[in-house]
Amino acid sequence: MQSQLTVRLSDDLDEGLSALSKKLRLKRSDIVRMAIKRFLEEFEGKEEEKPYEKVKNLIGSISSGISDLGESHRKYLLKQFKRHG
Repeated sequence: MQSQLTVRLSDDLDEGLSALSKKLRLKRSDIVRMAIKRFLEEFEGKEEEKPYEKVKNLIGSISSGISDLGESHRKYLLKQFKRHG
């Protein structure tokens, strides 16, 4: 069974949707269905992704040249503040 959804659009969205509908020669409802489907596919399973998963490709990709930066970060921050303060 199909269900119906009523959506209120801002004037900008309405104009953009109408223009795209004419350009693609598709019904406005078809474009909205395609957009919702794409949105759902893109975000499927994203809520289970942990913060580490989002940045794991960045970890270790940049070197500061300071071997003890993680252990002595306060010392290096204070040094930078004194230099620029």
